[in-house]
Amino acid sequence: MYSPVPPPNAEVYAEARRLSDGQAKPVGSLGRLEQLAAWVASCQGECPPRPLDDVRTVVFAGDHGVADHGVSAYPKVITPTIFRAFLAGEGGVSALAASVGVRVSVYDLGVDADLSDVPAELRAYRVGPSRPFQLEDALTLDEAERALAAGDEIAAAQIADGAQLLIAGDVGIGNTTPSAALIAATYGVDARAVTGRGTGIDDEALAHKTALVNEGVARIGDRAADPVQRLAALGSADMAAATGFMIGAARRGVPVLVDGLIACAEAVMAESLAPGSVAWMAAGHRSPEPGCSFALERLGLDPIVDLGMRLGEGTGAVVAVPILRAAVVALREIAQLDALVSA
Repeated sequence: MYSPVPPPNAEVYAEARRLSDGQAKPVGSLGRLEQLAAWVASCQGECPPRPLDDVRTVVFAGDHGVADHGVSAYPKVITPTIFRAFLAGEGGVSALAASVGVRVSVYDLGVDADLSDVPAELRAYRVGPSRPFQLEDALTLDEAERALAAGDEIAAAQIADGAQLLIAGDVGIGNTTPSAALIAATYGVDARAVTGRGTGIDDEALAHKTALVNEGVARIGDRAADPVQRLAALGSADMAAATGFMIGAARRGVPVLVDGLIACAEAVMAESLAPGSVAWMAAGHRSPEPGCSFALERLGLDPIVDLGMRLGEGTGAVVAVPILRAAVVALREIAQLDALVSA
């Protein structure tokens, strides 16, 4: 486990709330926008906060051994297809991000396909596909540590290049299954509480998927108490990298906007590995997957939007970016009531 992450600046948060209360509007009339603006200010350590001009989504791609065991409505060949769509700017998150001025990049951590035609820098952190976690550990401890380090390095590079707000996206057929397993193992709950239909599986497949999640959690036994062991046994290289990415952002004082189920599982792991990381996070949206709501509640995160989105890739968080930007603009630009009255 890593050392705890210091929280955002509480004094700046209080200053931002006072600034908002003094504006030419009824106190509290902008609702959660006031809280969100104060959170951004506290993360930046200054009030009013700087505009969120540089927001980035990093998509972590990887395949999952459990996907070969009837947990998804789609085959793994979809993963490299969508990966290449991102490179062409034609993926779901690519389109939505372009519409709100969010930059997207994608990295292969473990896609189960030949991507030798993809630029080498996007394959530089590759660890490899995970193994079926209900039968054996998905990753070795070394693979998990390498993936965590890769995510941290990617976060460092994005921040050094000017990123002010980061989003971890995902692509990988079957990834809702290890996400449910990590959440179930972290909080000691039955898989039925956190396992959903993912890509749209029927009742029979859902029952099978739920059973596999319970099998995987039961298989690792007491090792679930150790977050690195838990991540290696039940996770994947892409999810471990995204976890390291979130921790890396928090450690460097850059906030993270959390997407749906997969990102929630990664946020759960980030908080387990580096307590205090969650204070640097806001929930972009709520996915219909039961594990998402469960994890958000346990993390104490309230989603900004709830539109029934379940695509993943970072799309829900991207849709929330304009709201977060509006919150910052409101705090920066609405006049102080005393100034108007005395003018």
